[in-house]
Amino acid sequence: MRGPSRRLLPICRDIAAVCVVGAYMLPLLWWLYLSVEPYFDVFDKGSAGLFRFTPTFDNYRYAFSAEGPDAFNILKAMGNSVLIAAGSTVLAVSCGLATAFALSRFDFRRRNAFTLAALGFRFLPAIAVIIPVAIIMRQINAFDTRLSVIFMHAAMNLPLAILMLKSFFDEVPREVDEAARIDGASHFQLFVRIVLPIAQGGIAATAIFCFIFSYIEFLMALFLSVSFRTVPVTMTILAAGASWGTVAAAGLSSMLPGFVFILLVQRYIVRGLTLGIHC
Repeated sequence: MRGPSRRLLPICRDIAAVCVVGAYMLPLLWWLYLSVEPYFDVFDKGSAGLFRFTPTFDNYRYAFSAEGPDAFNILKAMGNSVLIAAGSTVLAVSCGLATAFALSRFDFRRRNAFTLAALGFRFLPAIAVIIPVAIIMRQINAFDTRLSVIFMHAAMNLPLAILMLKSFFDEVPREVDEAARIDGASHFQLFVRIVLPIAQGGIAATAIFCFIFSYIEFLMALFLSVSFRTVPVTMTILAAGASWGTVAAAGLSSMLPGFVFILLVQRYIVRGLTLGIHC
């Protein structure tokens, strides 16, 4: 019995994996189906059925059309989201690197309290601070600027960056620090030349999470922008006033920047996530 059971286990595991992947892929496949379906066929009950239509790319043409209203132009929204996500990621990770290194390598008073405070700020919902943030941005003439959204997204992602980077830095052996200090390295040289290269996988994984969370953030982008729109806000406007085919085409297209970014740094993801196992 042991032999057949041992051969059956990998088969069951593969079937379960296919089912899980299929469950996640089914909404994307349905969006792909709707994105190439003509407008009138979506609501035509008489022609109900799969693939009983001639595929069309009119939905993609309308979503990317520069002639339509800016609120419906997913291409401009993708550009805004990529710019804001990239800027906030660079800012959050840059500030988080120094803070996480200090929390990981230096002993000072209330270090644990500072770490818990960072964790608490991560749990703070954006809706709790959006009104005072909008008022402050108006008072300093930063309202309706991409810089204000970048700054707030970086502030929201900074606790996550600190906690993740600290866990990665904690995995770097202290013996490496001692050897570098014996060779005369300063704290800055230890940080730049030793710790950062070792933890580069963890840094890449942190940047991926910060980029994705900023790219899909809705509330701050909605309340702090008027003359420009990000992808989540544009998708909300599209869902309220456009056809389902256009919404599907815009939704699928808006995922491309995230996929491209992950593909560029995919070799760091597994190494980074397995480096910081202990938090």
